[in-house]
Amino acid sequence: MRSITMTAAILTVTLTLAACGSPESEEAPAEDTAATETATPAAMSAVATLQTADGQPAGTATATASGDQVQIALSVQNMTPGEHGVHVHMTGACDAPKFTTAGGHWNPSEQMHGLEDPEGQHAGDMPNLVVAEDGTGSLEYTLAGGATFEGMMDADGSAFVVHAMRDDQMTDPSGDSGDRLACGVFQAS
Repeated sequence: MRSITMTAAILTVTLTLAACGSPESEEAPAEDTAATETATPAAMSAVATLQTADGQPAGTATATASGDQVQIALSVQNMTPGEHGVHVHMTGACDAPKFTTAGGHWNPSEQMHGLEDPEGQHAGDMPNLVVAEDGTGSLEYTLAGGATFEGMMDADGSAFVVHAMRDDQMTDPSGDSGDRLACGVFQAS
């Protein structure tokens, strides 16, 4: 009887140890981890470091893909107080002093300009930025008008521009927002 009990105890310990170290239990977490990594790809984002015509730092614009939308988070410094038109422009170039190499507003759907235009808006159109007396301001906005992250980061890239005056949100092609005060080229981050 004692040998049967002893044999049963040894068999139970052996089976328990074998189950703990079995290859199936070690492989299962690895498969779960791989499935999780595949299901949640890294977010796509790009940052435009803004500078004035004389090379002074002026802030950043960060574009982040969120599903099929592009969110812009803008933070500026060293700007004149008041309202300023801000836009994503169609070419990734910011040659000072006038930043005209950035081209016009990013407009892949060939819409009219302005958030208040009944015929749509450019993909690069945004609300006006309000800059405080200390020269700082921030704005967050989800682009519309056919904006995609892939389109924004196409072969010739895109730039972010801060204009001298407020955008009237109607006048095509630029909302009468005036000169370009600061510019930055979007770089994948």
